[in-house]
Amino acid sequence: MESFHRKCLRLPDAPTRTSAGRASATRWRRRPVAITGTVVPERFNDSPSPPPVAERRGRVDEDPYAWLRDPNWREATRDPSRLSPAIRRHLEAENAYADSVLEPAADLRRTLFAELKARLKQDDESVPFPDGGYSYYRRYAKGGQHPAYCRRRRGSDIEEVLVDGDREAESSSYFRVARCRHGPGHGLVAFTVDRDGSEHHELLIRDSQTGRDLETVTSSAHGDFVWAADGRTIFYTALDEYRRPNKVLRHRLGDDPGSDAVVHREPDPGFFVDLDETESGRFVVIASRDHALTSELRIVPASSPTDDPVVVAAREPGVDYSIGDDGDRFLVLTNADGAEDYKISEAPVAAPGRAHWRDVVPHEPGRTIVRLLLFRDFLVRLERADALPRIVVRPLRGGEEYAIDFDEEAYDLGLERGFEYDTATLRFTCGSPATPTRTFDFDMESRERALRKEQEIPSGHDPAAYVVRRFDATGYDGARIPVSVLRRRDVAEDGSAPLLLYGYGAYGLSAPASFSPHRFSLVDRGFVYAIAHVRGGMERGYRWYRDGKLENKANTFKDFVSAAEALIDRKYTARGRIAAHGGSAGGMLVGAAINTRPDLFGAAVAEVPFVDVLNTMSDESLPLTPPEWVEWGNPVADAGARTRIRGYSPYDNVAARAYPPILATAGLSDPRVTYWEPAKWIARLRALKTGDNPVLLKTNMEAGHGGAAGRFDRLDEIALVHAFVLLALGGKGRDTR
Repeated sequence: MESFHRKCLRLPDAPTRTSAGRASATRWRRRPVAITGTVVPERFNDSPSPPPVAERRGRVDEDPYAWLRDPNWREATRDPSRLSPAIRRHLEAENAYADSVLEPAADLRRTLFAELKARLKQDDESVPFPDGGYSYYRRYAKGGQHPAYCRRRRGSDIEEVLVDGDREAESSSYFRVARCRHGPGHGLVAFTVDRDGSEHHELLIRDSQTGRDLETVTSSAHGDFVWAADGRTIFYTALDEYRRPNKVLRHRLGDDPGSDAVVHREPDPGFFVDLDETESGRFVVIASRDHALTSELRIVPASSPTDDPVVVAAREPGVDYSIGDDGDRFLVLTNADGAEDYKISEAPVAAPGRAHWRDVVPHEPGRTIVRLLLFRDFLVRLERADALPRIVVRPLRGGEEYAIDFDEEAYDLGLERGFEYDTATLRFTCGSPATPTRTFDFDMESRERALRKEQEIPSGHDPAAYVVRRFDATGYDGARIPVSVLRRRDVAEDGSAPLLLYGYGAYGLSAPASFSPHRFSLVDRGFVYAIAHVRGGMERGYRWYRDGKLENKANTFKDFVSAAEALIDRKYTARGRIAAHGGSAGGMLVGAAINTRPDLFGAAVAEVPFVDVLNTMSDESLPLTPPEWVEWGNPVADAGARTRIRGYSPYDNVAARAYPPILATAGLSDPRVTYWEPAKWIARLRALKTGDNPVLLKTNMEAGHGGAAGRFDRLDEIALVHAFVLLALGGKGRDTR
C-alpha cells in the first residue's frame, strides 16, 4: 500500500468577461497543424455555452464558495446519489462547459485515445514470482479493463485464476483491487477491493481451489493485510470515522468479524497505521508513522498471531525506521543519530531497542538509502545520489558489496519483492524516459542478469529516435535543481518547441525519470517533455525535502519557475510555450506557479489539485489534516504557519491577472483532495481573471484520487489532457507510426 497522503505522481488572447463573469466569444487563434490523420484545431470553441457562474454566498470576508462542500460529503463520496442537488448541478454544468470548449478537439481526442491504446499491450502479463509449488502473476485479457490475479503450478501451463478483475467489476461503476495475496499453504486467497473510489475497501477471503468466497471480513479496510503463518488468521488495517487508518485487527477464518480483536489502536490522529511482514515471513510488522519521518514499529510473531505486539523502538520525534530480520538480528533502515540520508543498523531480535542499534552501513551525506530488501544471504539497498538511483548488493556471509551498473544519463530503478527469502535471485526493473521498462532477474552470486521482460509497445517505439538529457537549473538562491528532458532527436533546440513541464515536490517523494508510453503523443508532435526535480522531494537527500516544506515551502514553487526559465535559456522552448503539469500536491505547485509567473506558461493542467490549502489545513475533521500539519504547518495553532500558507495557497492568491488556459480535474469520491477544492479554485479563477483564456473543470462523478480505475477509461482521461495541451500550444504534426 502506498502511504496515505496527497499523492499523484501519475503529470494568446481570449474571452473578455462581462460584468456577470460570463465569457464572450474566444478570439484566440493559431495556424492549424496536421497530425496523424487529424488536424489540431486552431482554437478552443469560439461559441461555447456560457461558463457556469458559481454563486457567491456569505459575507465579503468569508469564503464565498464554501457552499460547494456538501455538509454530508462523507456519505456523498461513497454514494454519489446523496450529493446535494445544487452542487451536482454545478459540477455537471462545469463538465458540460468543458466539453463545449473542447468540442473542436473531439476528433483529436479520439485519435489520441487510439494512439495511447495502440501503445498498450492488451494481453499483458507480469513476470511470475515463484512461491513453493506455484508461480503467481497478474495478467490482462485483450480488451479487459482490470487485471486478473493468477497462478500456475511450477512446471505446468495450466492457469488458475484466483481473482478475475473484469468479472468482479461487472456490477460496479468503479473497481480497484488494492492487494491480493495467497495464504500459507496456497489454499486461500485474500484481497481488498475499492468499489467507489473512496478508498474504503472490502476484505474478502476466497477458497483458491473452488473460487468460492468464504467471508467478507469488513467493508472499511484500509487495503493492506498480512496472513499469519497458520493460514487461518489474517491481520488488517481499518479506517476510523474520519477515514484514517488508525487500528489493526486480527481475524480468524470462521469467526464473527464483529468480534475481531483490536491488536493495536493508534491514539494520535497525526499518525497512520499500516501493515507489512518481514521478508523471512517470521514477523508481522505494525507501523505507526506520521509525515515528519517519525515512526514506531510493533512486531507479532507470525507463528503466534495471538501474542501481544512488541514495540521495536519507542517513537522519538524525527526518528524514522523500518526493519527486516536476519536470523537472530534485525536490520534497521533509519535516520537515527543525525543520519538524515539514512543508514542501516543491526539489533538483536531479543533486544531491538535503540540502545542496541549498531551501524552496518554508515550514514553518508548526499547518498540517500531509499529502500532495504533482505534475503537469507544478501542485503540489497536502493539508494539515490545526485538525483540518480543505484542498487547495491552486500553478501551477509562474507564478501565485498558491489553496485549493479547502469549507463544512461537519466533513468529509474525499482526493486521487486517476491515471496521467496532463501534465494540468490534479485528482481529489479529499469527504464528511462526514452527506454521502455525492462525486468531483470539478477543472480547475486554470479552477478549475471537475465532479461525476463521488456515493456512492449505494439504500435512501435525506437529509443534511438529520442534524446534524454539531465542538467541542473540554478535556483534563485543558487540551489542546483535537477531537470530531466526528453525530446525527439530531430526537434531543434532553437526555442520553437512547445514544452510540458511536470513537477511534484512534496512528502519527500522523488519524481522518477521513468518511461511512460503516454508522453509520446506529445513528444512525437514536437513537444519537449521535462521533469523539474524541485525541493520538497528527496532527489538530493533529506535536506532537499526539508528545504521544500513548512517554512521553506515557497522554494518548491520558485524552483519550478527557475526550471522553466532555464529551459527557455537553453532554447528548449520559449516564454509562453510551456504547459505546467502536476497532480495533487503537484497541482498546488502548478497553481502557485501560475499565480506568481503566469507569463511563463501557455497552459496549465492541475489534476486533483490540492489548491485550497489554508481552509483544508484549518479543518481537523478532514482525513489528512492532522497528519499533514508536519508537512505544511498548523494554521489553527500557529499564526506564522497561517500567514505562510495564506501567502502561497493557490485558491487564496487568485487575482485579477491574465492566466493561461487552465484545465483542472477532480474525483467526486476522492478522500485525499476533496472535490470542492478544484471546484472552488476554478470558480474564483473565472470570477477574477482577466483576458479570454478558458478555465475548465472536469469532475469524474464515479472515481476518486487516481481517476478512472479501468486502464482504457484512464487512457481517455489522459487523451483529454493531451488534447487540451495541444489546443493551447499546438505541435509540429508528425506521424511516426
